[in-house]
Formats: sequence, C-alpha cells, structure tokens
Amino acid sequence: MEEFRIKPEPADPRLTERIAGTDQEGAAVEACVVVEKPLTLFLNGQEVVTLMTIGDYPEYLAVGYLLNQNMLGPEDEITGIDHDAEIETVVVRTKQKTDFETKLRKKTLTSGCAQGTLFGDLMERFDEVELPKDAILRTSWLYALARKINTQPSLYLEAGAIHGCVLCEEDRPLVYMEDVGRHNAVDKVAGFMFLNGIGPENKLFYTTGRLTSEMVIKTVQMAIPILISRSGFTAWGVELARRANLTLIGRAKGKRFVALSGVTRILYDADASQVAEEARAHRRKASLPEDAA
Repeated sequence: MEEFRIKPEPADPRLTERIAGTDQEGAAVEACVVVEKPLTLFLNGQEVVTLMTIGDYPEYLAVGYLLNQNMLGPEDEITGIDHDAEIETVVVRTKQKTDFETKLRKKTLTSGCAQGTLFGDLMERFDEVELPKDAILRTSWLYALARKINTQPSLYLEAGAIHGCVLCEEDRPLVYMEDVGRHNAVDKVAGFMFLNGIGPENKLFYTTGRLTSEMVIKTVQMAIPILISRSGFTAWGVELARRANLTLIGRAKGKRFVALSGVTRILYDADASQVAEEARAHRRKASLPEDAA
C-alpha cells in the first residue's frame, strides 16, 4: 500500500471554521477551530450510540466502533452501510442477527479528551489475542515515521483540539485519521482495515494521544503488536501492554523515546546522535495564525 493512502485534509471547509476573537492584549484575532457534530450509529435497526466527531469517514468510524466494542466480529458479514448526512446517522447492516443489548447495560467512561465509552466487559477478548513475537521495530523506522507524520499537513497542526492515529508498516505511514477523540481516530483505522481486508501483519500503530488503557486494549484487539505515541503513559496502560506483550513506546519526539513494554522487539539500528531534534513548529498545536500565536 502507498504512503498516506488516507491523510488529513486541513483545507476541507467542512472540518474547520474561522472564528473572530481577541488575544491576551485585546487585539483582534481569528482562530481556526475544529468542527464537531453528532453522528448516531445504528446496528441492524437498533440505536447504539451517538458519537461526537468531525464527520469525515463515517462508515469507517461506525464499523471500527462496532468492532472495537465487540459488537461485530471478524466473522460477521456486513451487507450494507447507509450514511445520511442530513439527519446525522449511519446504519450498519449485517447478514447475521446481532445480539448486543447485554453489552449496552454495562459501560465504562474512558479517560482523556473527548471522553469515550466502552460497552460490555473491557477485557472480553483481550486475553484471547496472541500478538506475533517475531515482529520488529527498527529505530530508523521510528525516527522516519515521526518525521513524516509530524510534518504532514493536518488538523492537529492547523487547529489543535484533535488527535491523530496512523496505521504504519516499517517506515511508511499508510492511513492517517484524525478526530476530536483518540477513540474515534483509532476506530476509523480499524474500520478501514476491516472493510479493505487489511490484516495487522507487519503493522505499527502511531498515535498523538496518551497511551491509556483504552488505546492499549484497542490496539491489542486489532492484533497490532507495536504502539507508539508522542505523548505519555498511564500506569494501567503499561500494565495491560506488558500483560499482552505489546511493544509500548511513548514520548517519541525528535531523537527521544521511552519504551516500557515489549522492548525485545526493538532493534537499535540508528545513531540517535545523528537524529535532528523536533522542529519548533511541530512541537505544539497551532490554533492562531503564526504572527498572532
């Protein structure tokens, strides 16, 4: 698959708005802000949840959400996906009858920005997944990925208030999804993989968000053995990663990173002293024009 088969579209007028305001000195400024809208998800006629999202790739988001909630399985055959932008709904239909009502009775609110919800037993499939032990991560790939992803035009750099998740293979970013919550971004990637028949073999997962229990659980359920973030960790996220033998790398900025799980997969083939520090322009999220920031 080619690099950036799907990538952010910061120039898409549907995804951001320009809003007038004032800065700390009372001067007039104009901020670029991300659009947020509801999307109500139905599975075979049953309303499941209303998600707050930027609104791109609703079909991938819907399917990935159902997969990561264990409401759909790899064996399920999807017969149709209908998205109606006017009434802000997406309906997923399957050949087999689905029974997920019991999952809806138990929910866990996940931590972090744009709070998400996990239904049913958090660990329902977690311990059943066996991640490949022969997967590797070369540090040269890690540095190349960070550079390509951080310099790619994105809503993250244009407006902030957003998270990104990237499906990668070796040093190539394949699919880059963004949304107001990291749970939405990872679900879009999961939906893309399912609907396009793309397996987790030789894949890496990169996120701009924190390495929480939710991110670890979803990455393991997708059977991807390596998870990388430019942000930090939670203790439970690390504990679960070690339990699943997931390679967990955080604080990946410039030449620096920290690995807290699955370190045997890492091959140190790059000289860190020769890697440039992250450019200042990519260390933060910009929400104002450069001359007003």
